[in-house]
Amino acid sequence: MPTISVRRDLLFKAIGKEYTDEEFEEVCFEFGLELDEVTSEKEQVSREQGDKKAEGLSEAVVFKIEVPANRYDLLCLEGLSRGLLVFHQKLMSPRYSRIEPKNGPRQKLIIDKSTASVRPYAVAAVLRNITLSQETYNSFIDLQDKLHQNIGRRRDLVAIGTHDLDTVTGPFTYEARLPSDITFCPLNESKEMTAVELMEHYKTDSHLRHYLGIIEDEPLYPVISDSQGVVLSMPPIINGDHSKLRLETRNIFIESTAKDLNKAKITLDTIVAMFSVYCEEAFTVEAADVVQPDGTVITYPELAYRHEIVDVEDVNNKVGVKLTAEKMATVLTKMCLASEVIDAGKRLSVEVPPTRSDVIHPCDIVEDVAIAYGYNNITMTIPKTNTIAHEFELNKLSDHLRHEIAYAGFTEVFTFALCSRDDISTKLNHDLESLKPVHIANPKTLEFQVARTSLLPGILKTISCNRKMPLPIKVFEISDAVFRDENMDVGARNCRRLCAVYYNRTPGFEVIHGLLDRFMQVLGATWNSSDGYRLEASEDATFFPGRCADVIYRGSSIGRLGVLHPDIIDKFGLSLPCAAIEVNVEPFL
Repeated sequence: MPTISVRRDLLFKAIGKEYTDEEFEEVCFEFGLELDEVTSEKEQVSREQGDKKAEGLSEAVVFKIEVPANRYDLLCLEGLSRGLLVFHQKLMSPRYSRIEPKNGPRQKLIIDKSTASVRPYAVAAVLRNITLSQETYNSFIDLQDKLHQNIGRRRDLVAIGTHDLDTVTGPFTYEARLPSDITFCPLNESKEMTAVELMEHYKTDSHLRHYLGIIEDEPLYPVISDSQGVVLSMPPIINGDHSKLRLETRNIFIESTAKDLNKAKITLDTIVAMFSVYCEEAFTVEAADVVQPDGTVITYPELAYRHEIVDVEDVNNKVGVKLTAEKMATVLTKMCLASEVIDAGKRLSVEVPPTRSDVIHPCDIVEDVAIAYGYNNITMTIPKTNTIAHEFELNKLSDHLRHEIAYAGFTEVFTFALCSRDDISTKLNHDLESLKPVHIANPKTLEFQVARTSLLPGILKTISCNRKMPLPIKVFEISDAVFRDENMDVGARNCRRLCAVYYNRTPGFEVIHGLLDRFMQVLGATWNSSDGYRLEASEDATFFPGRCADVIYRGSSIGRLGVLHPDIIDKFGLSLPCAAIEVNVEPFL
């Protein structure tokens, strides 16, 4: 869940009441939040970077509060304090409205068809006659950053640009150009750069370098400019310095470009709803027109209110309470969900405001009833359904085998379910695609590119990291491997496998063979019978030629054992011979 940092004195001033740390922790719990830490800017920097770096920083108390990932309206001081005031019934939930400009036509953002290949969507709005202080300005910037990281997926899906409207001239154009054709002075810089120079310049920037890859390899870069050719921003990287916000700014033009239109609309609605409180006409937002590539015009922000119908008895049953329709309507009002009793008290019509984009189904309203009523106030009852729990059979079998293999002198290890492509292919002398691995779309590191199709690489890496331990090293793992399977609803399936490795100065094939015989004996499988097991010589590039065999159980191969090929041993940084076995345990269920 995202964590927001708010100064304690500013928050208490906004909600009009002071609490002890323990009292405020309870307030957060009642509202469905969690007070994660009480600290200060100086204490935090001192802890992370040392006392020298913390010199001169503020010692004002800061609350770090964990917020549900989909409650975008609580990601800033304004939204949090407003939500708490409504929850404690000290404030009526405000009504957000879109208004027309008092002087002149609406501001217009024209989307060019060239943006279709990079970031095809854009929305816009205007906050008119706004008053900013240093604290509200900081909160405004912080909310943008939180939205970028959260719903914007680190600016990949949504990027926000905010501009001093009095420094630019509409209509505005959103288009994609060649990087060499884009020239402007980036935010807080003193000279103009081309987009090519800008991308190179920010490769060493600790903050912006993380976003360069979003458009770096694109032939065209998105850019927003005004009617005079002044560049406002190059999303999702940086805004222009010409239109940057200042404390004196009175009118703010907000644009949001995106790959996901719905997320862009939620982002715009959230940011204008939170900060329209500082407009001369509070909670009003000036409309802006966005001209689509096909010429159609859409007006933003939507700030749409919608209604959900919920059954009172159904909500009571799911929460475990007995509330009247009127009481339930009052409870929901505490969560900024204005409700009206209909159908003679059998149902409620719940109005969902534009700030509650997390409410997408009646079950979300049920959750809000539980939060507002108070989880601690719900009487615990024994469920009316009688069930007898029992262990999942596959896990029961796995635990049984773990004990028996441990009794045989092997040490259990747990390795990562993700690994590199080379771990399961090149290092084991196998072709990657023949293994049918599940690939990770956007791996964070080269070590986590695919889901493992074998437990062997993880065990060999574990031995490599512990090769200085006394010999012999006898380790095993019972866990899942993952394979692509078009017949499964998720396109992949898990397979429970057992893998054991013996590492010593001699190969120890007889040790691994003995382990096989032992766990087969435990499972009641007899040697060389029609419903038992046997070994058949086979060839596998992972194993030494002539030292590999298939394990046949009830006529089907369930795995292999043998002495590992010297090349495999070398690729994992080992120097002594290994014997290994890996089998599928699911046929024994």
